[in-house]
Amino acid sequence: MKRIASLLSIFAMMFCLSCSQSNANGENKSNNNKNNTEMNTQKEKVLVVFFSQAGEQYSVGNIEVGNTKIVADYICKYIGCNQFEIKAEKDYNMPYMKLIEVAKAETKSGELPAYKGKVENIDQYETIFIGGPVWWGTYPQVMFTFFKDYDLNGKTIIPFTTHEGSGLASCVDDVKKAYPKANVLNGFSMYGHDVRTGEKKVIEWLKKLGF
Repeated sequence: MKRIASLLSIFAMMFCLSCSQSNANGENKSNNNKNNTEMNTQKEKVLVVFFSQAGEQYSVGNIEVGNTKIVADYICKYIGCNQFEIKAEKDYNMPYMKLIEVAKAETKSGELPAYKGKVENIDQYETIFIGGPVWWGTYPQVMFTFFKDYDLNGKTIIPFTTHEGSGLASCVDDVKKAYPKANVLNGFSMYGHDVRTGEKKVIEWLKKLGF
């Protein structure tokens, strides 16, 4: 009888340990699902808005995909967020030196070129990356049309640029002027001739931001 009681006691302990392990695994799985849900929710609240110019470029020649689009794609690939590409109705497919003159004239006149499409339900996004090449010291003027059309005050805005020596230029200050009540971060810039091998650099920047 004592032997039977001892065996029953051992079986009971083994059963309790098994239940305990099962509960722990279930709790961990639940926590993991919760964390994944929180991450997915965060990603769904992030939008990348950008303008990018293909064609003849300084330093990299004629390109089929614009430098800024490549950076925007790196961001979305890593974060898993949505993007909206600002596509101007005006045709900017022209030789580089002529484009410089057009950009200069638009900036000096404060022209607001039209663009195609719109962002659906922009209020759902809490964080918005805003990217573009530097044209005559700031973003292309078509992006200022976007700034006029959408109120991003109260959101976190992260500017980024591609350039060949201008860095961020006045892009961050211009975003702050457009959205004085937004949380505008310092931003990120990358040389246009570096973007095709620069994915790692973009990811390092995103990690520093907490993504």
